[in-house]
Amino acid sequence: MILLDGKKVSEDIKNEITAEVTKMKANGEKVPHLAAVIVGNDGASLTYVGSKVRACERVGFESTLVKMPSTTSETELLKKIKELNDDDDIDGFIVQLPLPKQIDTQKVLMAVDPSKDVDGFHPENFGKMALDMTTFIPATPFGILELLERYNVDTAGKHTVVIGRSHIVGRPMSILMGRKGFPGNSTVTLTHSHTKNINQITSQADIIITALGVPNYLKAEMVKDDVVIIDVGITRVADDTTEKGYRITGDVDFENVSKKASHITPVPGGVGPMTIAMLLKNTLLAREQKRMKNA
Repeated sequence: MILLDGKKVSEDIKNEITAEVTKMKANGEKVPHLAAVIVGNDGASLTYVGSKVRACERVGFESTLVKMPSTTSETELLKKIKELNDDDDIDGFIVQLPLPKQIDTQKVLMAVDPSKDVDGFHPENFGKMALDMTTFIPATPFGILELLERYNVDTAGKHTVVIGRSHIVGRPMSILMGRKGFPGNSTVTLTHSHTKNINQITSQADIIITALGVPNYLKAEMVKDDVVIIDVGITRVADDTTEKGYRITGDVDFENVSKKASHITPVPGGVGPMTIAMLLKNTLLAREQKRMKNA
């Protein structure tokens, strides 16, 4: 069993990006600038945005954190997004989700300039991804592709089962795994809460990508030998034996499934660190595209 070590691979990617930025500085070029907008004070979101800012420092990017109160109106947020769209110094930015309920998330994502949408959530970028055109791939799916590629996991002709159909992970993964090229060329089944006989489907899968958010959902009896497991789930489960009072658990019963798997991602330390690394990669790409456009 090979552990798909997202922590290690994400460090490799950050080192590669750092080398690129060092070259840019040496050539007197502008370094990439990533901004993050956070509305309210959701604990998990604050932690996540904080780690994005630290990752920017680590690779030599400039970063801006825009904090707005939870009472922010939709109009105020859209005004802030317009400012970021118009700010020539900012190459890419993200709006941290979830947003407070008075704000229409769809309207906000639509307002982001597609050329600065390093999260890859804008319909224009999503559409380009679906058509195999060069674009920003959402960071988590992009990270999964990178893990499969760097560990040279064979995907051609394999049966990939995706569990969960979110716009952020499940649906893009189902498109990407079926595209031409590597990683890709899989035969993909997208499953969700209305899927019948899910155990039957997962037991035929060569590759399973699960993004449900249900702790230990995927059991050993649901998978076949030598399966490749990508666990995107991340849930805080109460655990009095730990200092924090909880532990982070994935969608997969790791202890038992790992005995059957040929490759598996751990939680934590698998897909999570890759997401931030690929966000940086998308920001580097945004900077490059802007430079080419202005050349």
